[in-house]
Amino acid sequence: MSHNKMASFQTEPAKDIEEKIKAFVTSSPLNRMPSSREYIIFDEPLIRFADGDDTLYNDYKTIISPSHLTPREAFAQGLGKNINDLPVQLAIISWVLPITEKTRRSNRREKEVPSRLWSHTRWYGEQFNNILRRHVEQIINEMGYLAVAPILQPYFREMANREVGLFSTWSERHTAYVAGHGTFSLSDGFITEHGIAHRCGSVITDLPIIPSKRNVNNHYSNCLFYVDGSCKACIKRCPAGAITEKGHDKIKCMNWLRYIGYLPLSVEYKDKTSVAGCGLCQVKVPCEYRIPSKIEKLGRGN
Repeated sequence: MSHNKMASFQTEPAKDIEEKIKAFVTSSPLNRMPSSREYIIFDEPLIRFADGDDTLYNDYKTIISPSHLTPREAFAQGLGKNINDLPVQLAIISWVLPITEKTRRSNRREKEVPSRLWSHTRWYGEQFNNILRRHVEQIINEMGYLAVAPILQPYFREMANREVGLFSTWSERHTAYVAGHGTFSLSDGFITEHGIAHRCGSVITDLPIIPSKRNVNNHYSNCLFYVDGSCKACIKRCPAGAITEKGHDKIKCMNWLRYIGYLPLSVEYKDKTSVAGCGLCQVKVPCEYRIPSKIEKLGRGN
């Protein structure tokens, strides 16, 4: 690395990391659908930063599960270190990968099962997200700092119970909330400035980064239903009846995904990646690609 580049990184590490992540996502040939290399999976990402010692992570042990790790726990386990031997400051690099208009448009037409583009985005898109996690780890390591992507660690587990449904040892959406990307929704999705149709990722590091600010009133501020009760679009979009005014039933949602995985679907759905997440509640809704205001209607999501 040149002296000028190193100096820039040392003075503006957040900006440097953001530029590198955006450049990788927008230029990588891996951010393409395998069925057609012309189809991009994700648009340019949104990137923000969280404090590794934000008190919300302690709250998540109650809100999500006692098994949900704090950044210090996840970092220590990922590096095989004692938690007391970690650097004083930790930060989390959090990104949101918006799903392209073409894919969202294809899923708007569906009423029971996801479109092929949507299901492939969920399957191959998450593979790319894992590649991005490795890439960010490598960038940071090359700069002389430590980095851990919790989702890629052996300790990462997804679990389920009858009380809360699905949960895991690290939640990318909840980290996105800590970083100030947006808020949650009635459907349990996460509404960012580019809407609810996306994938999230994160890497923990000892790189000195100033955390981004959270400019929301509460964890439901971006959801029209919780703002004034005017929107119930995701309830109507859910083929499983898993979304009601009381919230999202994760067990019912999960059972529906299992059910449609065995349906005798048309030829275009017969490969194993045909049903890898539904996503119908994330399109043809006011929050599909933006944060809706109280007076805005569905617009181009119709």
